[in-house]
Amino acid sequence: MAPLGPFGRRPRLAVAVSGGADSMALSLLADSWARAHGGTVLGLIVDHGLRPESAAEADLTRQRLAGRGIATRVLTLSGLARGPGLAARARAARYAALTAACAAEGVIDLLLGHHAADQAETVAMRRMSGSGPDGLAAMSALAEREQVRLLRPLLPVPPGRLRATLRAVGEGWVEDPSNRDPASLRARLRAKAADSEGEAVATAARGRARAMREYRSAALLARRVHIGPEGFATLAPGAMPPEALAALLRTIAGRAFVPASATVAALAARLRPATAGGARLLAAGRFGPGRWLLAREDASMAPPCAAVAGARWDGRFRIDSATPLPPGAEIAALGAESSRLRRASRLPAAVLRTLPTVRVCGKLAAAPHLGYADSLLNVAVSALFAPGVALAGAPFLAAPSRSAGDRGSE
Repeated sequence: MAPLGPFGRRPRLAVAVSGGADSMALSLLADSWARAHGGTVLGLIVDHGLRPESAAEADLTRQRLAGRGIATRVLTLSGLARGPGLAARARAARYAALTAACAAEGVIDLLLGHHAADQAETVAMRRMSGSGPDGLAAMSALAEREQVRLLRPLLPVPPGRLRATLRAVGEGWVEDPSNRDPASLRARLRAKAADSEGEAVATAARGRARAMREYRSAALLARRVHIGPEGFATLAPGAMPPEALAALLRTIAGRAFVPASATVAALAARLRPATAGGARLLAAGRFGPGRWLLAREDASMAPPCAAVAGARWDGRFRIDSATPLPPGAEIAALGAESSRLRRASRLPAAVLRTLPTVRVCGKLAAAPHLGYADSLLNVAVSALFAPGVALAGAPFLAAPSRSAGDRGSE
C-alpha cells in the first residue's frame, strides 16, 4: 500500500468484491492493513444478476465479510442482458455502481483485486492487438478518476498465493464458471498460463518506465499548459512529448482513450493547425504570440442529451442545478447560436461553438459559461468541465522510485 498513498490518518478504503478468491483475499488483507493504521474498509459486493445463483452468492459473500467484521454494501446491477459486448457493458455498469457507492460513502480510494496473472493476460491481449510500450505496461497500480482513485495493490502477486492466504485462515470464496468460458479470450489465455512470473516481472518494469514518463509528462503540462473552465487549453510554443500531447487531446475531447500514436507523434514534433482525436489545434491569437489553442472539434461533438441530475454531455461537461430542470430540457452545444452571444465573452469562436447549453423544447435557455439565462428557465444552472479521465495526477505525487537499471537507461 505504501507506494499508492499518502492515505492520511485513519484511512477509509473501499474494496470491489465479486466474492471470488482474488477480491476476498484483497478484502482481508486491506482490512488488516486499515485496522493497523486506525482505518476502516467497506466491501462493495457487486451482483451483476447474470446468473440465477448470483444473488445467493452475493449474500454469502456479505455473510463471510461480516463474519470478519468488515462492513459491506451489496450493489445489484440491473438492465444487463446477454448479447454483443456484454463484458464491456458489465464492466462499465460495475464501475459506475462502484463509483457512485464510493461517492455516497465519501470514500475516494477504491481497491481492485487484479493480480499478476490478470496483468499477464492483459499484456498478452494488448500484444495481440499491436499495442505500443504504454499498452504493454498494462494496468497501472494507481489510476486517477473524477470521483475515485483506483488502486491495485496486488498486481505483483500471483493468484496462487491469494488462494493460499484464504486457505490459511479458513476462508471460502465463490467460483464463477464464466471465468473458464472458452468463448472468452481472457479465459483462454488464463488456461494457457496461470502464474506467469516472468511476464509479471517484465510488465512491472514496463510499468515503472511508464510511470516515470507520465510523471515527466505531467510536470511539463503543469509548466506549459493552461486549461480554462470552458474546456479549452492554451499551449506554450515548442514541440511536446507525444504522451503529453496525447493526454491533453484526450482531456479536451472528453474521450476515454488517447488517439492513434502515429498521428500524435507527428503533431507533437511540430505543432501546427490540425484536428486530431476529436480536438482542434490552432493559433491562440490574443492568448499570446506563438501560443497554441486546443479546443474541442465541433464537428465531432456528441448529440444533445437529457439534462437530468448527474448527466455528462460529450464526455466533458456536467450540468448541475439546485432544482430539477423542466421536462424536455437537454444539454447541447451552443453551435451556430454563438454568433449572437459573442459580445458576452472574449473567447474565440472555436471555443464558443463547443460550450454546453441548456435547451428547453429546442430553445436556448441557458449558456452557463456566458452568464446567459432565458426567463423560461427559472433555475440557476452551472456547467463543470469534468472529463472522465484525469489529465494527470503525477505532479501531486513523489517521483516514482527507480531501480539502478531504470536510471541507467535514461
